[in-house]
Amino acid sequence: MIAALDHLVIGGSAADYETLLGRRSVDGHLRTGNVGLRFEADASGLRSLVFATQDLEKAATLLERRAVSTTRTDEGLALLGHGVAIGLCAQSEEAPSPLTVETAAAISSLDHVVVRTPNPERAIAFYAGRLGLDLRLDRSNPKWGARLLFFRCGDLVVEIAHDLKKGVSDEPDHLWGLSWRVPDIAAVHARLKAAGLDVTEPRDGRRPGSQVCTVKNGTGGVPTILIGGVGRWQGGG
Repeated sequence: MIAALDHLVIGGSAADYETLLGRRSVDGHLRTGNVGLRFEADASGLRSLVFATQDLEKAATLLERRAVSTTRTDEGLALLGHGVAIGLCAQSEEAPSPLTVETAAAISSLDHVVVRTPNPERAIAFYAGRLGLDLRLDRSNPKWGARLLFFRCGDLVVEIAHDLKKGVSDEPDHLWGLSWRVPDIAAVHARLKAAGLDVTEPRDGRRPGSQVCTVKNGTGGVPTILIGGVGRWQGGG
């Protein structure tokens, strides 16, 4: 049913993300190698996930059979996943936005989008059972204080994170943060610092051979990290 994550809706304007991504917006939209960005004025943070499907009518029928309530929109279908706004649209072949910097200093693609949940079993039932996403990893790590669920979606991951210390509840899930892949973390770090962004120094990441840094502003209120030293996501931690 779901072929890919088509785009994210983020509060704010495209201007901040033109700087962050090193790309020029087209008609107010931006797109990296694997995901697009749309913007909602007078808001902040991640607003919604919009998945692509090859057949909207079949998707609507399947969701109805799986007891998922949907609403028709100009774009396709809209639904609510325990507090998270989710859309489905027809799959397209939109090209990445033009680069405004050298390739090494630009953000290439999305690695994962993070949803925080107080109820991981509920999240599994919804994202795997209702939406049909491929659960590739279910790992609890006391050192991180979290249980992490990785759902494969194209060449990126929808990561569901649960704070172990808070226990399980029926409170709503919420969209939280983004992790972007970069071809050269030193080059991207230097470019963003020169543009006036507050970016931490690169440090070793959890994946072997990776480095990460945190972007603390200029993201429309979205917690954001950059990951270098990794390629297309293959299902590891």
